[in-house]
Amino acid sequence: MSDLAQFLPWQREFAAKWLSQRKRFAHAWLIHGLPGIGKRQFALAAAGSLLCESPDHGLACGHCAACLWLASGNHPDLRRIRPEAVALEEGAASGDDEGEAGASPAKKAPSKDIRVDQLRALSSWFNTATHRGGWRVAVLYPARAMNAITANALLKVLEEPPEHTVFLLVADAPDRLLPTLVSRCRRLPLPVPDAAQSLVWLKEQGVDAAEQWLAAAGGAPLLARQLAQTGARPCPEWLEELISMLADARTPDIGPLADQLEKQPPETWIDALQRLFLDLLLAGADAPVRYFPSLDKQIRRVALRAAPAGLAETGKWLAQQRAVAGHPLNAKLFVHSALQRVALACSPAP
Repeated sequence: MSDLAQFLPWQREFAAKWLSQRKRFAHAWLIHGLPGIGKRQFALAAAGSLLCESPDHGLACGHCAACLWLASGNHPDLRRIRPEAVALEEGAASGDDEGEAGASPAKKAPSKDIRVDQLRALSSWFNTATHRGGWRVAVLYPARAMNAITANALLKVLEEPPEHTVFLLVADAPDRLLPTLVSRCRRLPLPVPDAAQSLVWLKEQGVDAAEQWLAAAGGAPLLARQLAQTGARPCPEWLEELISMLADARTPDIGPLADQLEKQPPETWIDALQRLFLDLLLAGADAPVRYFPSLDKQIRRVALRAAPAGLAETGKWLAQQRAVAGHPLNAKLFVHSALQRVALACSPAP
């Protein structure tokens, strides 16, 4: 069966319960949750189950005509609305379905946005009868890739939804979407899988040090697998060096650390620092650390001496820097200022 029709192991029971209500199904669903738990795969598998003509406890049977069409990748009642860049990452040829209609010319970089003309290209699809007399499903992901014009165009469609059509929108954070658009959808928050299920799956995927990678990903198994495939370590060596110096109350030698980080994408090392500061705050509250359990002792020693208010304030500052990390005016200065602020926040409270 195609990946489009397969739920991840931790999704099957949840999906079966949700899909059993299909007789009273809403016309638009906003599927949201923690990044890296499989929301996109859930939405695509749900589309396959909705299109199936002989569902088994709400899930796709894998054998009917609709499932066979789906497995071949050309079901006429399914459309994926996604940025051209995402389609290419997934191995699709540009323009292979209406999700890429009106794609950018080949000489231009693939678009990272869902463009309004992609929605407009679906108008004839909306106005024709379904091929098998069942549902028509449009899966849109990631929803954050819509700009204001595209979001408003979708809002107009949802205000008068086409018959027999279900929209499945995928998002990490609904609060980043147009509020009026969110109000037109039923929200479906996907739970984070429990650690035991995630670890079994990660080990089946051949991920070594699965426990550490799962922790580094905040409990999100798909993100853990993605991080493990980078060839890096669950806890970056530079971060171990930094926290060890801070734990020993030594002034970090920022120069060599900055030289290492300057070569990395800013998003990568800022994400690591954000995770470290959340662990510091958890340790300060005498709670288990979340992201770097291998550094538990060092993190607790730093948290014991540092001022909680300073840690919280620097955590907020890092979140602000993360939002503009792709556009630093001076990469070297950016790294130095971030590390200096981190070292100051982790210094003993006066």
